[in-house]
Amino acid sequence: MWFQWSGDAWSWIIWFIFLAVFFMIYPRLMISQIMWRIDRTAKELEDLSEEAKGFIIRKISERPDRRLKEAINRFFEFFIIQPVSLDPFGLVKKLEHILKEEERRFKWFVDQVMPRADQEKKACIRMGLAGGITLYDLAKIVRHYVELVRKTKNIQIALILQMQLPQIEKLARALFRGTKALTLGIPIGDGIGPLVGAKLIGRKKPKEYEEDVIGTEIEIDKKHVIVLRAKGPGGRTGHPERAIEKIVKKRKISKIITIDAAAKLEGEKTGAVAEGVGVAFGGSGVERSRIEDLAVKYDIPLDSIVVKMSAEEAIMPMKKAVADAVPRVLEAVRRALADVKGLAVIVCVGNSSGIGNTEAELEKTYRLIQKYGREKKKK
Repeated sequence: MWFQWSGDAWSWIIWFIFLAVFFMIYPRLMISQIMWRIDRTAKELEDLSEEAKGFIIRKISERPDRRLKEAINRFFEFFIIQPVSLDPFGLVKKLEHILKEEERRFKWFVDQVMPRADQEKKACIRMGLAGGITLYDLAKIVRHYVELVRKTKNIQIALILQMQLPQIEKLARALFRGTKALTLGIPIGDGIGPLVGAKLIGRKKPKEYEEDVIGTEIEIDKKHVIVLRAKGPGGRTGHPERAIEKIVKKRKISKIITIDAAAKLEGEKTGAVAEGVGVAFGGSGVERSRIEDLAVKYDIPLDSIVVKMSAEEAIMPMKKAVADAVPRVLEAVRRALADVKGLAVIVCVGNSSGIGNTEAELEKTYRLIQKYGREKKKK
């Protein structure tokens, strides 16, 4: 006697088989789709990195030989080992020492590969190399996780990486454009400080207060001020904290005002100006620590003025909205100087790529900003 299956029983069996197949196959399909996506992004980042490297090589030499290409490939593997932080005492000095060695190595390498170039072009190539190495490291990290997912089939790692891809791709494109801009000596968003510094210096001839740091003494609304900024138009950031240390040893300072780019929040406008207290100084934190130590020791008030922009805009060619913030920054400087009775120091922080040292040299800077602004609109 044959057992008669009801229609409901067959439906349950079919649903059970479907769910079993779904839970067995779907994760594999899902990870295959994610792998295709993240592998494509890793390849795009590697292509961007290679294109940036080739661009730097061509700017070093129009006819690069095998030795130059090998030297650049080796230098792109350059790394920094952070100092031991188990005992935080003296950590800033150790980090400063390592960063000095990094700076020395970059200068030495560029001197070796292009000994006949002028100092401004060498400064641009050094900055271009720094940007190219950062992009290269980003591509390597993404490739590492892609291969890790491929090897382990770990869907959790794949999902985390997939969720980060839009930000990674956005940062990589910004690094690529920033690397080209720095290599060519084009103003970037982070150059807003030196741009303001050139406006403040006006047509006076600045002097060198420290290596790669220039400045001059001026009067603003009958207030005695020393303006400091990185030397241009090559790409430099300098060490204004060392210049301030020299000034403090000789003269009494009533206030230190720092001007720099600052990361904006989503929804904030690019080029918005904000005022506050403290030291507006990006980077490793060594420079900021040195200035804060001086302020505490000599009881010097600290004011800061920042121009808002995204992290990507800070390393890309300067937008017109950022350059247009200069008049508002100058108004903020006057407000910050209102209660100053003695000598004030204004530190214009940032990368001086493509930015002349005085107001008379800014015509070329603004032409570059307008030119690359038009090109971006076309793209």
